[in-house]
Amino acid sequence: MSNASLMTAFIFTGLPHAPGLDALLFGVFLLVYVLTVLGNLLILLVIRVDSHLHTPMYYFLTNLSFIDMWFSTVTVPKMLMTLVSPSGRTISFHSCVAQLYFFHFLESTECFLYTVMSYDRYLAISYPLRYTRMMSGCSCALLATSTWLRGSLHSAVQTIMTFHLPYCGPNRIQHYFCDAPPILKLACADTSANEMVIFVDIGIVASGCFVLIVLSYVSIVCSILRIRTSDGRRRAFQTCASHCIVVLCFFVPCVVIYLRPGSMDTMDGVVAVFYTVLTPLLNPVVYTLRNKEVKKAVLKLRDKVAHPQRK
Repeated sequence: MSNASLMTAFIFTGLPHAPGLDALLFGVFLLVYVLTVLGNLLILLVIRVDSHLHTPMYYFLTNLSFIDMWFSTVTVPKMLMTLVSPSGRTISFHSCVAQLYFFHFLESTECFLYTVMSYDRYLAISYPLRYTRMMSGCSCALLATSTWLRGSLHSAVQTIMTFHLPYCGPNRIQHYFCDAPPILKLACADTSANEMVIFVDIGIVASGCFVLIVLSYVSIVCSILRIRTSDGRRRAFQTCASHCIVVLCFFVPCVVIYLRPGSMDTMDGVVAVFYTVLTPLLNPVVYTLRNKEVKKAVLKLRDKVAHPQRK
């Protein structure tokens, strides 16, 4: 951090809304947050206890659930505090640094993980006979570890680039959490180089991952169309549909915020709600309501809890 950083705390303006909606928004976002945490915990528990789900696809899903649970935790509790108390809008300088780091760490790791999951689906559908050997336990662990390491490196670059600048006032962040674009507006120095690095860095990461995901699914569709039975094609499409839904809900808001010219504070705050609040909830909803194997495992777990003596 720069020695010229004189700021000791920042103040969030919060999510733009009518003053009379504080209580309603607090209740809605609290409910969504609780459901997000419990839903992702349920997925982690179900996959852990059901041996039938110990496959590469569900191994990566556990990583995704873990990320989504903490990704929501990084931003939503502080947003809830801004809705109930004026003092809840304040965040210390070092807490802001930590929030920005973990936000970008989890966000970029999730971006890389979606790419790995699409590659996994591509191998499963295009090379079913060789899939088990190609996606061995060691291969899955290496792929998962690489996503976490790359996410950590990407976030470190963003955090260092943002907070090496001097911040001497004003201290009001036009957002409900610490993110690079609104923070850079408060810097007492030229930020053009930082903005270019953010645009290029996030552009390369997001665009590269998205292109790889699209290529994977184009190949998957071609493989599905070669399946002779209609039932086989239907099951293959259903397997990939849930992943596509979550991917689109994650990437589209990121593109709107980081890769468009200029900035619109009100729009950024509203769009950010989609991938900081709603997308983490989509993971348990989509993967439980649209996935027969997970639903079956959840029912089995419920029966074990309700009837512990039954074998």
